[in-house]
Amino acid sequence: MYPQTHVYFAERVCGKLSEALALGSIFPDMVAALVPGRDDSHGRGTELLAALGDDPQLREFALGVMTHGINPEGLDYYGDEKYLHFERGYCFEKGRPLVEETIRACNLPPALGWWKSHNIVEMGIELITGRNGSYSKALAAAFGNTALVDKISRRVAPLYGVEPRRLYQRIHNFPYYIEISHLDPRALAAKYDVQMFFKHRIRIDIERTARLIETARHIVEADLEEFFKYAEEQVRQNMHRAKAWEAT
Repeated sequence: MYPQTHVYFAERVCGKLSEALALGSIFPDMVAALVPGRDDSHGRGTELLAALGDDPQLREFALGVMTHGINPEGLDYYGDEKYLHFERGYCFEKGRPLVEETIRACNLPPALGWWKSHNIVEMGIELITGRNGSYSKALAAAFGNTALVDKISRRVAPLYGVEPRRLYQRIHNFPYYIEISHLDPRALAAKYDVQMFFKHRIRIDIERTARLIETARHIVEADLEEFFKYAEEQVRQNMHRAKAWEAT
């Protein structure tokens, strides 16, 4: 999922929102560029909670991480990996009818079509979860909290085997790659162009992709709340099993 959706979901699961929780809820995507694979970036929430639980602020950060990842199963597990009886997660399944147009709009080799169409769906969802602007403001405040970013960098970087300064710079620069201030289909498509060039050296058709994102928003509207309710319940249970709610 995209950043404002992760913040929205973290608040939904935890019943509150703080700058630490907001940063934690998107941290797996930030650290992904610094670690070898998805299991490392999206699979260490319980470990972080154990290592950081002595500090109330960092504990909230770790809880945010846990709402995001794939182990324990967070929003990305149900969005990407597996949802109900379907082959893959919700966003992949919703992206099936968009694959061919995504290939054309994003100038993709066919092998990347389904993966990138699920990103289009995620951006359609972002338009819904971010429409009132509160999560944009929460993220802006969190990224602007340099003391918190410094604390996270110092305490968390050693757990991933990276230099604290390198993690600090990654968090500091992350807003360049995401859209948190002006949420509309074209703005999301323009940021996706930046991401695609950074990852694949591919330039997309921004206007065509923007129209596709708008289509994705309409595709998910009918059952998105059903998906969120299911994922919220599952994540709460997963966090209980991981003893995440102890001492809260």
